[in-house]
Amino acid sequence: MRKIIFLIVLSVIFLSCTAKKVEGQFIKGDHYELKKSENQKAVLVLFPCFPCDIEHTKMEAGFLKDIEKDGITTLLLGYNQKLFLTEAEKEEYSETLLSILDQHNVDKKNVFIGGFSGGGNIAFLLSGYLIKNNNSVQPKGMFVIDSPIDLEQLYYNAQKDISANIDADAAEEGKFLVELFEKELGKPSENQGKYKTASPYLISSNSIENIQYLKGIKTRFYCEPDLEWQQQNKGRKWEDLNAFVLKKANESLLNLGNQKSEYIETKNRGIRANGKKHPHSWNLVERGELVRWMLP
Repeated sequence: MRKIIFLIVLSVIFLSCTAKKVEGQFIKGDHYELKKSENQKAVLVLFPCFPCDIEHTKMEAGFLKDIEKDGITTLLLGYNQKLFLTEAEKEEYSETLLSILDQHNVDKKNVFIGGFSGGGNIAFLLSGYLIKNNNSVQPKGMFVIDSPIDLEQLYYNAQKDISANIDADAAEEGKFLVELFEKELGKPSENQGKYKTASPYLISSNSIENIQYLKGIKTRFYCEPDLEWQQQNKGRKWEDLNAFVLKKANESLLNLGNQKSEYIETKNRGIRANGKKHPHSWNLVERGELVRWMLP
């Protein structure tokens, strides 16, 4: 009898410890992974690049390693294959974000949203939507990492990559993008209104349609405009880079009165997990400086 009681008590202790570990540290759900900090000071929500997933984010975003020890709870989302969001998708994503945070009792008072490449576009648009609609999740900051936030510019840059045909991968990606945009939005010359609505920022008209909602929060635009690398490997000039548009977007936010907006040019940080140099990289973000930026 004592042996049975002992086993029952032992089982209860084991289950309690296991439950505490899952709830307090790491939770894996459909399309997301949540890692809670025991001493939470901020929440970092991240979106992957267009063809990527959560595993790719964890592999390439080196700044995530042990970041929970600095009081940062992380929510990695697996929503990809998106360069823009419809209004229905913005509503769906905002409801999903709120549901995840509430379900796992995550404090929402200091939330930051970011993304790499196309994921930055989603972070940008979702942040604006949350603020515009007074959602209970109100981001305190938003950042993008070398994101193509101007879809009109991206369309024309894709055409340039196809014509130049200097890099096979860039030319192939260009063909994919032109086909995608013409199917979803039409040609910019004929449907600029759609590009204006879909793009976080449209440089040709200095559109503030989507960027205006970020004028009251911290914003960061990370890039590494390595012109020598871009010219040699892609045949691109300054005006062809994401950095060109990101700098303009930052200036637009400053003009709207956002004194907390930053355009951050890095040097020699564009290194991918495989050790290869590439200025289009998660590694542009330096961890210690990011953490300081997020802390209240």
